[in-house]
Amino acid sequence: MRRLLLATVLLAAGPALADQRFEATLAGHAILPAATFATPPQDAPPGLAVSGRFTGPGNVRNDQVGSVPGNVGPAYGNRTTGLSLPFNGQPVQGFSGIKPVTGEPGAYWVLTDNGFGNRRNSADAMLMFHKVRPDFRTGQVAVERTIFLSDPNRVIPFVITTDATASRYLTGADFDPESIQPMPDGTFWIGEEFGPYLIHVDAEGRVLRVVETRLDGEVIRSPDNPALGVPASPTQAVPFRSRRSGGYEGMAASPDGARLYALLEKPLFRPGTDQAEGNFLRILEFDTARNDWTGRVLRFRFEDGATSIGDFNMIDDRRALIIERDDGEGDPGLACAQGQQSTAERPCFPVPARLKRIYLVDLGDVDAEGFVRKIGHIDLMAIRDPDNIARQRGDRPAGAPNDRFTFPFFTIEDVAMIDADHIIVANDNNLPFSAGRHLTRADDNEFIILRVPEFLRAR
Repeated sequence: MRRLLLATVLLAAGPALADQRFEATLAGHAILPAATFATPPQDAPPGLAVSGRFTGPGNVRNDQVGSVPGNVGPAYGNRTTGLSLPFNGQPVQGFSGIKPVTGEPGAYWVLTDNGFGNRRNSADAMLMFHKVRPDFRTGQVAVERTIFLSDPNRVIPFVITTDATASRYLTGADFDPESIQPMPDGTFWIGEEFGPYLIHVDAEGRVLRVVETRLDGEVIRSPDNPALGVPASPTQAVPFRSRRSGGYEGMAASPDGARLYALLEKPLFRPGTDQAEGNFLRILEFDTARNDWTGRVLRFRFEDGATSIGDFNMIDDRRALIIERDDGEGDPGLACAQGQQSTAERPCFPVPARLKRIYLVDLGDVDAEGFVRKIGHIDLMAIRDPDNIARQRGDRPAGAPNDRFTFPFFTIEDVAMIDADHIIVANDNNLPFSAGRHLTRADDNEFIILRVPEFLRAR
């Protein structure tokens, strides 16, 4: 039945309906403060007690805790965020994947991003995922358990940062985890971006296998794949097709866990060129019993103005939620005027958030070119809040209505269904480099519950 539902041909159910917009109503809001840190395990190398030492110019080591103010960078107005690097401890920080914990209502698995944004600056950022429990009555979030990724059995086929240690904890210089799926047997599959790879770990975070990406018989690599190196000649090219930070940002699982659907964040390059193969993303199907790709490939078409996806989770055997977004952050009502520069005295958002949506798609309704049908979407920049549930609204223009709530973050990377009426959404706060809720304050980790019954029932 699954093969029929996911066949890459147009089903005979009639023409696809046009994508439609559905309303979303805020039903809960909980916040984990940006400055939330985890203590490394006792057997971790001593150098991991401090993180963010390599985030400055040239990635030169800086051991002075709290000496470098966080900054959003020149493209976003060089606004400071109020937190300074390096940090004592490991930041729990931005979450790049979420899934409800089976049998524990109200608890969620969340995946911490790779550290500080790239391989070069994240060698002291430990990779981990957590069991968290947002309390939407109090607005607080409890971190109930932290599981650090490791490779004590030496499964990973390349050198890792802690290679010479017995514990072999993984860092953000080794992998960039972006999506997570718990399996019925207690293990987890993680989609990552440097390979891009699929990583299988046990219930304690120990690596069981690392799977490279294959598409139509070709191994797909990003420029951060450890198999690639800088050529000896400046005129010599290094072949790769997956973009930097363009790997498996989203990865859904079939309800029975038999299939994974790994979704690339950004379009692949056409072979041998620096041009995108099209304004779409690939969805690659993986068989968890055989631990291999099936060869089935679907396509997800971008909307105008979108640059990437944020997360991907099934809600039944064929329909799924996908976050689609631009690279903006901040309320459009506080956008910098034409020719205006953001300054300490007069901060503004040079690239405000505009396209932040969650799409409902049907993997069983696929056209002749392999594109999945978009059933409808909700707009995260226009959430209804008639009961004034929002716990913080951030910096907004004067007169902004209080019955509307926005989620104006650069990276929104978590969405999952809770029940037939509600979904949960959360952000990756890129600690301490993103400030989208406030002009000059690092983003917290925000969890919101949205009531969307019509959206979840749409077909």
